[in-house]
Amino acid sequence: MRTRKNIFESIDRLTVALYFFLVITGWVSIYASAYTGEAGSIMDTTRNYGKQMIWIASSIFLILCILLIDLKFYTTFSYLIYFLVLMSLMAVIFTGREIAGSRSWFQIGGFSLQPSEFAKFATCLALAKYLSNISLNVRKLYPRVIAAGIIALPSGLIFLQHDTGSAIVFLALILVLFREGLSGKLLVIGGFTGLFFVLTLIFGKFTILGALGALGAIYLYLHQKKIKTHWFRYAVIFLVASSYIFSVDYAFEHFLEPHQKKRINVLIGKETDLRGAGYNVHQSKIAIGSGGFAGKGFLKGTQTKFNFVPEQSTDFIFCTVGEEWGFLGSFLLIVCFVGLTIRLVIMAERQRSKFAMLYGYGVAAIIFFHFAVNIGMTIGLLPVVGIPLPFLSYGGSSLWGFTILLFIFVKMDSARLELL
Repeated sequence: MRTRKNIFESIDRLTVALYFFLVITGWVSIYASAYTGEAGSIMDTTRNYGKQMIWIASSIFLILCILLIDLKFYTTFSYLIYFLVLMSLMAVIFTGREIAGSRSWFQIGGFSLQPSEFAKFATCLALAKYLSNISLNVRKLYPRVIAAGIIALPSGLIFLQHDTGSAIVFLALILVLFREGLSGKLLVIGGFTGLFFVLTLIFGKFTILGALGALGAIYLYLHQKKIKTHWFRYAVIFLVASSYIFSVDYAFEHFLEPHQKKRINVLIGKETDLRGAGYNVHQSKIAIGSGGFAGKGFLKGTQTKFNFVPEQSTDFIFCTVGEEWGFLGSFLLIVCFVGLTIRLVIMAERQRSKFAMLYGYGVAAIIFFHFAVNIGMTIGLLPVVGIPLPFLSYGGSSLWGFTILLFIFVKMDSARLELL
């Protein structure tokens, strides 16, 4: 055990440097996305970039508060923080302001606050608190159900707000359970479930069922000895897979919103709608592709300047980077996000506290999921689900939420040497 002279002595400087690089890059990109050719001050608080400056300044204040608070606060009040956030998620369903079809914001004066952004760090805290119990065995059914419930509860409440994108982010926290020893077979099953869903939509249920039957017949022929002793298991697997494949069409038609179905159909090539559901992604790919290798230069993006890409300062902020800074700028940004994720995993593994280690994995999972899905949808690899790019997209709730999420872990890491 050792003491520190000040709170900044053991802070991971690389993580902090990556944070500020991404935040400043976001601020500059938000300015570029609103630039119309007329000179304007980047400090103009009547514009999005000026408001983002205020959110950045307030985030720095939040960072100082987080670093000054005693570490025991986060472990002691994890469940209370989680409960309060759940209450806010329920309250916003009835009293919140509706924006773009989602009732997810509290209106406070001239600003809007989105509680789902704060649910991420609260859920990470609660999950880490529960799983850090030394007597817990995540391989058993009861702990898995409780842990899944901690993840599913805020996700379900956000889904009721018609904010599907933010709701699915919580799936990333399942990776924390795998770090604790949950069988990798479940991850494989989940992957094949998603794959069969997409393939069924593309080729139809009878084609996929026929292909599955053919593959099953080949496998059984090659393992004739096993089939004699495990025939019942194989029969059950085939029936479950067949039932799932036949349920895909029903789930697609009855559980997804019309605009979500449209976006998926455009993504998988069943529909072409360049003026409707496919417009955003089409324009996004044009903007990114037009940047070429080195980009058009700062404030010289034509797709950006003439506002061809909707939501270019929020969900599609990556388009601005791609158009103005080209492949080099985009690659650098991706390297920063991947580097940040790897750094967080390294930091998580060096923790002496199991609580801090699990929380660190939760932070890494959420940031990487946001980054991968956001960029995936801007280049047409994933459907548009409306989640921001961490630290870059315009929005105070998003910036605050990710700042708190990250710097609670930075605080935990800086205090690790104080633990026996």
